[in-house]
Amino acid sequence: MTAAGEHGAVAGKQDLSGVLSGYLQERLGTSGPVDIVNTERIAVGWSHETWLFEAVWADGVAGQRRDFCLRRDPGNALLREQSDLAEQFRVLRCLEATDVPAPRAYWYEADPAVLGAPAIVMERVVGECPSPWRRAGRDYYAAAAERGVLPVNFTEALAAVHNVDWQSAGLGFLGVPGEGNDFALREIEKWQRLIVDSGHPGHPILTDLIGWLKHNAPSTERLTLVHGAYRTGNVLIHEDQVSAILDWELQVIGDPMYDVAYMLTELNREGTELLSNVVPRELFFERYQQATGIEIDEARCAYYQLLYAMRSAAFWMSAAGLFADGASDDLRLARTHWSVTVALERAAQELGY
Repeated sequence: MTAAGEHGAVAGKQDLSGVLSGYLQERLGTSGPVDIVNTERIAVGWSHETWLFEAVWADGVAGQRRDFCLRRDPGNALLREQSDLAEQFRVLRCLEATDVPAPRAYWYEADPAVLGAPAIVMERVVGECPSPWRRAGRDYYAAAAERGVLPVNFTEALAAVHNVDWQSAGLGFLGVPGEGNDFALREIEKWQRLIVDSGHPGHPILTDLIGWLKHNAPSTERLTLVHGAYRTGNVLIHEDQVSAILDWELQVIGDPMYDVAYMLTELNREGTELLSNVVPRELFFERYQQATGIEIDEARCAYYQLLYAMRSAAFWMSAAGLFADGASDDLRLARTHWSVTVALERAAQELGY
C-alpha cells in the first residue's frame, strides 16, 4: 500500500471510530463516552465491508469492554439489489432462539447517514475462518479432519440449519415455494435476473444450461431453511467447533439437497476427497442423515450442482460488470470475467458436450 493509501486507511478508521463512538453511546445508554479501539477491516467476502472493533466505556467504577462486528453495504455488492442487509438482520434475529450457531445481531441501520452506509452491528464471535483456497487453510482443515471433531460438528451444524422449524421461527418472510418444482424454477429465475442486471451479453452454453435446468427441474418434497453457501470459509471455527455460520446472503426456504449438493461439489474442495476440505464423504452421509432424518438424494444433488454452475456464472458476470462499469475498483472482480468461462466449461462437461 502506498503512503497515500495508508493515510486514507488510517483516516477511514478514525472517521468510523468517531461515528461508532456516538452511536454506541446512544444504543448502550452509557453515561459517558464509548471509546472505539482495535478497529480492523478484514479482507473477506465479495459483497460487504466487515469491520471488527472493541468498545470500551465506564460503568460506575467498573470498566466495560465488548467486541463487535460491523457489516456495511458499500452499494456495489456482488448480488446487487438481491443483497439485502435488512433481510440478513431479520434472519439472524429469527435464528437466535434456534440451535443454529449464528452471530447475534444487535442493530440494523438503513439510513446511510448514520453509519456511512446501511449496516448491521452484531456480536464478534470467537473463532477463525481459514481460507480453503489457500495452502495454509487446506492444511488447517486437513489437520482438523485427522483429529475428527470438526468433521462431525461441521456436519451437525448444517443439520441444525435444516432442522430449524422455519415457520415457528418466523422465517416464512423469505418466501415459500409452491409444490412440485417451484423451488428450482424460482432459483433459476433469480439468477436469470442477476445475469440481466449484470449487462453481460450472455453465452450459448449458458442458454443451453438454463433450458436444461428448466426442463429437468426436480420436485421438492420437504422444505427447510437452506443456507445457500454452506462450506469452510463461511464458518468461524473455535477449538474444532463451528462457533458461527456466516454469510447469510443466499438463504431461502427450499430443498435441503441444495445445501447438500454444495457440500458434495468438487468446486468446494481442492486436491482432496474431503467434502468442503474437511469431512469424509461416508461420515457426512451417516451423520447428516442421522441428525435430520433426511435421506440424501444424489440425483437431485447432481441437478443442483448444475444449477450452481449457472449461479456461479451469474455471480461472475455480475462481478465483472461491476468492475467494468466503474462501480468497484476491486481487482478480484475484474478477474472474474475469466471465471465465467470456467463455470460454463464445467457445465458443458456435465451436460455431455
